[in-house]
Amino acid sequence: MPITKTGNFKARENRVARLAKAFAHPARVAILRELARRSECVCGEIVDVIPLAQSTVSQHLRELKEIGIIRGEIAGPRSCYCIDRKAVEELLPPLEEFLSELKTCCDTTSC
Repeated sequence: MPITKTGNFKARENRVARLAKAFAHPARVAILRELARRSECVCGEIVDVIPLAQSTVSQHLRELKEIGIIRGEIAGPRSCYCIDRKAVEELLPPLEEFLSELKTCCDTTSC
């Protein structure tokens, strides 16, 4: 099993990296857009609009849940997922700060 070196970095770098991972696959972006469009969603309904197998969608949902950007509950045979709005509010400032740093760097350098 590979050893991760995330402990060598500041908490804010790890948080931005985890958030970036949520957007690192187009399926996760599509799932987040679909969840944002609805107040609550059932996995089967997501499968209807995402061109992937149910097991693949479930895997992406699990990843988004582990990152902390969505919440999910299993209610009998159904799994309901929604965006964790509080988590999104907490995630935005570090991401905005990071992107602002990049923009400032790009504005001041001639590369």
